[in-house]
Amino acid sequence: MGKYILKRLGLGFITLFLILSITFILVKMLPYARPIGGDQQQIAYFEKQYSLGYVYRFDYAKDEAEFGEPLYVSPVQNGKANYYYNIPALKQYANWVKNIVTKWDWGYSKSYQPNVSASVIIRSRIWVSLRLSLIASIISIPFGILLGIWAALKKNTATDHTISVLVMVGISIPSFILITFLLRIFAYKLGWLPSTWPTDSAAFGTKFKGYIIPVVSLCFGRICSYCRSVRAELCEVLASEYLLLARTKGLTRRQAIVRHALKNAMVPIFPSILAAFIAIFTGSMILETLYSIPGLGRLYLSAITLKDWDLMFVDMAITTAYGMICGIFLDLSYGWIDPRIRMGAKK
Repeated sequence: MGKYILKRLGLGFITLFLILSITFILVKMLPYARPIGGDQQQIAYFEKQYSLGYVYRFDYAKDEAEFGEPLYVSPVQNGKANYYYNIPALKQYANWVKNIVTKWDWGYSKSYQPNVSASVIIRSRIWVSLRLSLIASIISIPFGILLGIWAALKKNTATDHTISVLVMVGISIPSFILITFLLRIFAYKLGWLPSTWPTDSAAFGTKFKGYIIPVVSLCFGRICSYCRSVRAELCEVLASEYLLLARTKGLTRRQAIVRHALKNAMVPIFPSILAAFIAIFTGSMILETLYSIPGLGRLYLSAITLKDWDLMFVDMAITTAYGMICGIFLDLSYGWIDPRIRMGAKK
């Protein structure tokens, strides 16, 4: 098992490296977009880019046939102006890798928060998204599983049909539609909940209320998805021959369900729960934007909109690495749930 984990970690690192490398090179080949801000901010930004090895700097104009059009020309001071030219994408890539490996320097924000380290911006946002995903998972997982068990045990009854209809309706409603509805009713019409994400200086009660709308929006679809999966798997297990054999050996219905049915039904369901946890963390971009949540999803969209590539690369690295680590735990969960499955076991 240890050998398998090390192998997966190595493959995950290679995959992450390839994804970021290809993205970096393709993005750097796009037409250049100037940063937002005044001359002082732009001079500071290009000086940082020069120190990191992403642009050339000359105190006089160079031949356009060699370097192309200048990215930026600083205002003339003391009869001299600095001319900044783009470095070829592959050379930028080599400097980018060197800066990360030697200095853990991912670059600086160009437009979102000009000249602020991209890593600093990410650290201030990651915990918001992580808290939301944890709260949504803690609420949706038990509710979804219990609702699915209830529907399976009441198969083909009015309870089962009612739950199935509600589940299909819930799965069909996207989270951004649901949050729009909740905002209209509970925030704007009734005024019970805040219409945007509370600030850090808000009272504790306001901060608590601020979690209700986004958490409900994230949980609703997940609860319905878990319920449908658990019901389908448990109904199949309950109709299996080995469960009938367990009953004939003297086990009560509750003992047969708890000891055999639930455990076997969870083999395909538990990995899907981990996969859904990844989706909650990385898939709430529109939701964060609608509710003005200062998380990674909204930051990623803002970085793309503003063409703030250094910031986008850090955000992508965090979310991709997170997904790969969760994927490793997902694979290991099979062997934990069902002892017959052993990753990397000897034949």
